[in-house]
Amino acid sequence: MSIFNIFGKKPSPEQERKETEDALSKTREHIFSRIGRAFAGKSSVDADFLDELEEILITSDVGVDTTIKIIDAINDKVAREKYLGTQELNEKLASVIALLMPDLHLPVQPDFTLVNAPKPYVVLVVGVNGVGKTTTIGKMAWNYAREGKKVLLAAGDTFRAAAVDQLNIWKDRTGAEIVSHGMNTDPSSVAFDAVKQGVETGADVVIIDTAGRLHNKVSLMNELAKMKRVVQKFQEDAPHEVVLVIDATTGQNAFEQAKHFTAATKVNALAVTKLDGTAKGGVVIGVSEQFGIPVKYLGLGEKAEDLRLFNKSTFVKSIFQA
Repeated sequence: MSIFNIFGKKPSPEQERKETEDALSKTREHIFSRIGRAFAGKSSVDADFLDELEEILITSDVGVDTTIKIIDAINDKVAREKYLGTQELNEKLASVIALLMPDLHLPVQPDFTLVNAPKPYVVLVVGVNGVGKTTTIGKMAWNYAREGKKVLLAAGDTFRAAAVDQLNIWKDRTGAEIVSHGMNTDPSSVAFDAVKQGVETGADVVIIDTAGRLHNKVSLMNELAKMKRVVQKFQEDAPHEVVLVIDATTGQNAFEQAKHFTAATKVNALAVTKLDGTAKGGVVIGVSEQFGIPVKYLGLGEKAEDLRLFNKSTFVKSIFQA
């Protein structure tokens, strides 16, 4: 039996859509239902409703700057419309938000296949401790391995024994290989050896874990810059993907984390964890729009298959449709 049979049957697109809707149920209740109540009895968007909409979006962790852009866009769209139903209003909101969130331009398809990607495809994963960064890396490895990709993990968070232990567990689950130098070693040397080994052994994907400390911005910037320099000794354009992991339950703290990490390195993908069971899903919209980072991954649960590639249309419809 092939090792990849352990990954089980893939969910259908319809099942994935339903699971996304279920995971966003509390966010939908917090935003969609409140908008419906605020708009009840109205036939057009007026100043009072816009004030209420602004409050709803800000308290849903969409963020002030992004909320203002949404309000302005909605005001422009409905200025000449005398009559507007609740369904039309929600469709316009979904459309406005979808346009504000940047599109992803990376060679990964909805089923985790790679198209016209460099080999190895080097992924650097950043984020503070506690957001589910190492678990997200394990889930990424699981999904790539399920597609038959040869995956190599780099235990670059050398300051936490738990991070190395977690990656070793995922190594066993996925059949991936791992490069680890143990505790308190140079993270850049781990990244260097991992990419070198990836090139020499024909790995399809190299995923590099990093320390999640925000002790000070200068140290963070220096450490990430060094890691980038060393991996480029073997792959000039690496890392090809820099994923910032944020925890949806932290709300506004996610904005501060994004501010630090985008100042330290160029981030081109966002992973949002713990989206199931929180009413703070609006943070996905705000961080993505404000920092210009396309969302790539959504964490919808504890299982490996609960890491999903982001579908913007499904996401906004899951919030703004009954």
